[in-house]
Amino acid sequence: MIFDPPCREARLVKRYKRFLADIEFDDGTTATAHCPNTGSMKSCLEPGVRVLVSESKNPDRKLKWTLEFSVIDGGLVGLNTWIPNKVVSEALQKKRIPTFERYTSLRTEVKYGSQGSRIDVLLESPGMCFMEIKNATLYDTNQDGILFPDAVTTRGQKHLEELMAQVKLGHRAVLLFLVNRSEGGFLSVADEIDPEYGRLIRESFQSGVEILAYRVKSSPEAIELSDPVPIKL
Repeated sequence: MIFDPPCREARLVKRYKRFLADIEFDDGTTATAHCPNTGSMKSCLEPGVRVLVSESKNPDRKLKWTLEFSVIDGGLVGLNTWIPNKVVSEALQKKRIPTFERYTSLRTEVKYGSQGSRIDVLLESPGMCFMEIKNATLYDTNQDGILFPDAVTTRGQKHLEELMAQVKLGHRAVLLFLVNRSEGGFLSVADEIDPEYGRLIRESFQSGVEILAYRVKSSPEAIELSDPVPIKL
């Protein structure tokens, strides 16, 4: 995925009302940016941190800037939770993820299941493959691992239940974590933050839901899928 124009660097002044972030550019000008992430962003967004923001070309948009990355120890941490679906969809279309090359149809945000959910990616022909995609950014310095989630997620719990239901119907179901920072040698579950999510993800794995993790390669100009990351459940 290309950023056009490339992202611009600034300093975070504060984040508030979940979706708003005040930023200051290096020339001293300030702006309010859209923050497309409802999570806690624990370990990756504190006042004063350097951030990268993208500029919208839409003249009718109220907020010109979007918060895309924070800069932690020289590396980029992806904050925009709209991006992972685009990155993974692009990689699937380019046949860059093993075992998914055979599918000839890709649709996004398709309504499915019994709880009114929308699947991030639905792959079809042959068969049906339901794929949920999660943005993982919580870094555990003690274990040198990336954990998910960074806050209690009842929505994420519901998604696991929906994926298990699809397996029971005979379909393929996948939970793919996009590890959106350079640190961390593996991906695991933040049981201390959301023990119910931890229970459900292990149950879903035992039930046949495939769980994958891939790191991204990020720059101010672009973001793309990179290498697989080991998973510890």
